[in-house]
Amino acid sequence: MAVYTQVDDITLSNFLATYNVGTTTSFKGIAEGVENSNYLLETTEGQFILTLYEKRANPEDLPYFLDMMEHLASKGLPAPLPIHDKAGAALQKLAGKPACMISFLKGVSVDHTSPDHCAELGLTLAKMHVALADYAVQRENDLSIDGWKELFEKVRAGADSVETGLEKLIESELAYLSEQWPTNLPKGTIHADLFPDNILFTGLKITGVIDFYFGCTDTLAYDLAICINAWCFDEKHDFVAEKAKRMIEMYDVERSLSPAEIEALPTLCRGAALRFLLTRLYDWLNPVEGAIVRPKRPDDYIKRLKFHQQITDTAHYVV
Repeated sequence: MAVYTQVDDITLSNFLATYNVGTTTSFKGIAEGVENSNYLLETTEGQFILTLYEKRANPEDLPYFLDMMEHLASKGLPAPLPIHDKAGAALQKLAGKPACMISFLKGVSVDHTSPDHCAELGLTLAKMHVALADYAVQRENDLSIDGWKELFEKVRAGADSVETGLEKLIESELAYLSEQWPTNLPKGTIHADLFPDNILFTGLKITGVIDFYFGCTDTLAYDLAICINAWCFDEKHDFVAEKAKRMIEMYDVERSLSPAEIEALPTLCRGAALRFLLTRLYDWLNPVEGAIVRPKRPDDYIKRLKFHQQITDTAHYVV
């Protein structure tokens, strides 16, 4: 989450008049994240998150993301519900940008993940995949290999300004993944961005899953690989096998991983590391002037990618 577009009080008041949510009592920007403008909105009727869609969000994809949230919420998963206006519409325009209000979910994100947090995430991720098995709408992942290649061309010239040799590292990794990327694994609807700041905990229980705006149809185990990258390293960016072990085990409790999925995890983890290296590198090299946002350095994903390149067997992740 972040703030790129400022919303004044008159614009907000006119916007809220189309809803049955009362009047504003508090309205403040949320600085975390990098993709959209987000505000915490409190009214006389409750708390909400107001999102204005920026940057990579394709307006044509937004109904897919909102329907995905509603589908999960209808099955008892802790996903936010889009708020519909008086005419029944969830998707709006505000300050010239597509916008939506969603329900506020209780809980806090964790800065320091533990094996117990990772176990709970693995279980929740599998439950989401099972719940989305009958979500019939499909959306291609535009940040898979072809998208990585396009991003690389946009950052190639500046890559070595972040770390000497980074351009060559990315180029060779793209060549490897283009040859080795698995295409015959189980597919379905995935979240594709389950970082710790997109999960809310109350104690050790997940009470909120947010930011569905990279949701797409892709390999289910790739979603798990993203989570391994995002959750199973410590503050020094060193891998913690116990976190990965608990996450994979609890995922497997709810949705059994096939032998092929298990075998492919090292390659999928390399792909996930490269994906976030590239998007962070792009954002680092292309800051938005005046935005209330904290771009995330790409360095930690350089280290993650190099770690995964040394893994030849999934067993090495859990010992």
